[in-house]
Amino acid sequence: MRFPSKHQLSAMAAAVTVLTVGASALLPAATVPAAVTGVDQARGGDPVIKTTSGLVRGVGKPSYDEFLGLPYAAPPLRELRFAPPAAPASWQGIRPADRQSPACVQFEPTGVREEQPISEDCLYLDVYRPAQLAKNAKLPVMVWFHGGGSTQGTGVIYGGGTPAAMTNTIVISINYRLGALGFLAHPALSAVTPGGSGNYARMDQLKSLQWVRDNIANFGGDPGNVTIYGQSAGGGSVCDMLVMPTAKGLFHKAIVESSVCGANRTTLAAGEQTGVKFAQSVGCTDNATVVACLRKAWPGTLVSNQANYSGGSKVGGELLPKTFRQAFDDGSWNAVPVLTGNTKSENRLTSTALAGITEQGYYDLVGKTYGAKADGVLRLYPLSKFKSPWDAITQVQTDSQRACANDQSAQLLATKVPTYRYEFNDPTSPTLYGFRVPGEDVSNGHSAELAYLFDFTLGERPLTKAQEKLSGQMMRYWAAFAHNGNPNVQNAPTWPLYGAAHNVMQLRTAGASQLITTYEADHNCAFWLS
Repeated sequence: MRFPSKHQLSAMAAAVTVLTVGASALLPAATVPAAVTGVDQARGGDPVIKTTSGLVRGVGKPSYDEFLGLPYAAPPLRELRFAPPAAPASWQGIRPADRQSPACVQFEPTGVREEQPISEDCLYLDVYRPAQLAKNAKLPVMVWFHGGGSTQGTGVIYGGGTPAAMTNTIVISINYRLGALGFLAHPALSAVTPGGSGNYARMDQLKSLQWVRDNIANFGGDPGNVTIYGQSAGGGSVCDMLVMPTAKGLFHKAIVESSVCGANRTTLAAGEQTGVKFAQSVGCTDNATVVACLRKAWPGTLVSNQANYSGGSKVGGELLPKTFRQAFDDGSWNAVPVLTGNTKSENRLTSTALAGITEQGYYDLVGKTYGAKADGVLRLYPLSKFKSPWDAITQVQTDSQRACANDQSAQLLATKVPTYRYEFNDPTSPTLYGFRVPGEDVSNGHSAELAYLFDFTLGERPLTKAQEKLSGQMMRYWAAFAHNGNPNVQNAPTWPLYGAAHNVMQLRTAGASQLITTYEADHNCAFWLS
């Protein structure tokens, strides 16, 4: 994702909006139907479901039901800021589930639209299910962790109604704490945090899966058939869940989009060191009161100083005791079938700062970046093959930084679990709202596949009819994997295991998807990994 300037951060910090959702507007107990147990299928009205916190009333649509803004944890405010998520409060009567929660406080400026409400009170999830369910339904459950560099984004922009209705699945999208609120480590915080500080966002995600385990059967879902999936930083969340001991048994399949299991993680000790610097930068300098000071700090102050600590999850505490590779190698990881992949030209979105690079600038940057390998890079990526110097450098960076690393990750996973591999390749795809490069094509970049998998509201434009065909195909592939660990569906190209042939399903628009075995050659992986 694009990183902001210091000026953008200051402006964003000044504009942080703090809202409260709470359990307001409950209907009185007298309005509770006489018998509400498990799946409510009274299509004459909106569905009412019993959760461990109380009854909720969703919204019945023609083809799906939605239950919005369900609290899976208590608001992480005051003494619960920089603390593990606590159980949500219970309520009497029926809680309306017809309004999404705010996004969590944003630490970067491009993860939501300008009008999106944000708040620290944000630990809510949305549940979508098909409209017509048998009373004893046990549908596969898909739990989505959004991306955004662990600093921005929200689950509320990933509507799951269409995929739930089309594929007979339960789709859930969650919010989790971001930036320093989700990932700050500090010795004083570790002293009061079971499992160590620095992983509050991962604790939120774990809490959401526990909520699914305890509640989803009443919505018609199967707690014994849960797939976790995520993109970019959300894919990194999935990778962390694969090695988190306390997540064992809470999910049964995993989808990793545009992320690499085995990517570097900051150690808890190193994170605590930078956390001390962060605390000092926000005015919390007294070791005796630093925890209370951090919990009282204005959110905008936390945002404006976010560069002063090491972000992302921290390895070394009880929650994440090992790196992915350590757990993978010693067999202590949560081994489940995996579907993984990336977009054809990831860095078209992540390298927008290079817009306007000249021909000479391209040569200079390649020389500076790749040194002794520069001549080889220029032979493999001559400007004559590309629309512009920017198009060339973004493909160089895609292949060197992402494409081949994703493939290496798939090769590793395939040695121990059933692994399916894809490449999204729609050169006309919409991009994210706000990401434009004058005179350049940002299609096929990082995050391009998201509009094809959800009722996505952060795209720059709707899908065309031809793209909707690919969207339906992808929704069915993903859901088939959730159903039985195999993405194959009728009336779509056969998708074999990645295997020794390195089979990759290339997802193309207008139903033109096809199996390829040339992925490594297409991205010059032999060169980049030599």
